[in-house]
Amino acid sequence: MSQVTQVETFILTVPRTTPYLGPLGPGERVNARGYLVRKGNGTLYPTVDRSVLVRVTTADGAVGWGETYGICAPRATCEIINDLLAPELIGREPDDVEQIWDDLYGLMRVRGCGSGFHTDALAALDIALWDLRARAAGQPLWALLGERQRDTIPGYVSGLPAATVAEKVAMARAFAAQGHDAFKVHAVVSHEGIVEEMQALRTELGDAVHLMVDLHWKFDHAQALALAGQLAPAKLAFIEAPLKPEDVAGLIALGRDSPIPVAAGEEWPTEYVAQLRLVGDTLAYVQPEMGHTGITQFLRIALLAAAHGVQIAPHATIGGGIFMAASLHASAVIAGLWRHEWQHSIFSRSVEMLDTDMAYAREGYTLPSGHGLGAQPNARFWEHAEFVP
Repeated sequence: MSQVTQVETFILTVPRTTPYLGPLGPGERVNARGYLVRKGNGTLYPTVDRSVLVRVTTADGAVGWGETYGICAPRATCEIINDLLAPELIGREPDDVEQIWDDLYGLMRVRGCGSGFHTDALAALDIALWDLRARAAGQPLWALLGERQRDTIPGYVSGLPAATVAEKVAMARAFAAQGHDAFKVHAVVSHEGIVEEMQALRTELGDAVHLMVDLHWKFDHAQALALAGQLAPAKLAFIEAPLKPEDVAGLIALGRDSPIPVAAGEEWPTEYVAQLRLVGDTLAYVQPEMGHTGITQFLRIALLAAAHGVQIAPHATIGGGIFMAASLHASAVIAGLWRHEWQHSIFSRSVEMLDTDMAYAREGYTLPSGHGLGAQPNARFWEHAEFVP
């Protein structure tokens, strides 16, 4: 296969009217750099939808696309790609994609770069190389990843971006009327109380639907355990990201102690991070985020989860649709898939910027067809993309 000859980075920025996750609550603000500062968890989000994309070209003119997080300081990710990783990728062949991930990761591992911007940058390149490899083989990406386990990827509704519990209940009932039967809400915007919100949704939607809550790393073990006890009557499928990411022992203990199954993993970029948190065999769901893991690590984390008897519920976040396409291909072949998150406020806008037949309906996701990812930027994408040399 032809060698890589060029790597280009782009920042995709798409305006939005309603802030990500929902309207700002009392005391919350937009700072001087355009980031939302919420009291619920302190994590920054931009007022726009933003991601970083890479275009990798080989000597024969073939092109592969990849994407990663660009939510905060996207130029940092671009610089890591352009300054550190691209020079070591030039001359390599996409067929070596898994070894390339290991080699590029190794460049900075002793400098503490086992997560964050460095592994995000790796994820984008990894997706692009897999796209190239599958296109060269004349195959859809999933065909290179394993045996297809399912034709449709089941999903769940993520986010009810309204200001009040009553408005969120009305939004959920509208989705339920369309046939959706699983909903996750975000505690960082549960301004009237997490317990009150979840109980109201259970009362209004009935026991037949799945309900989950994302706790956004807000609590310590004691607080999360007490909250899980309060939430138990709402019969939740899981509580997500209950503790600070650094609290490995606490997460393992909470998985053992909680009356509600615990889900975690959207911030885990590698198998190394996952292994430390799975050794206790207490978690019920692992949520790999393709924008952080890339395909190589997504699959490795899924294998670890299967070995520990943990179901996979892939995460989905702000993006332009490229890493979503990769996530669906990977989700089609892994064992133990439960459901894939559907960010309805993001997905529909993403597919409008791509040449793809990727879609979502109440039955779940339809994989993109065609070779490689089955998704590439169209003219609308280029209205929102900035090249970063």
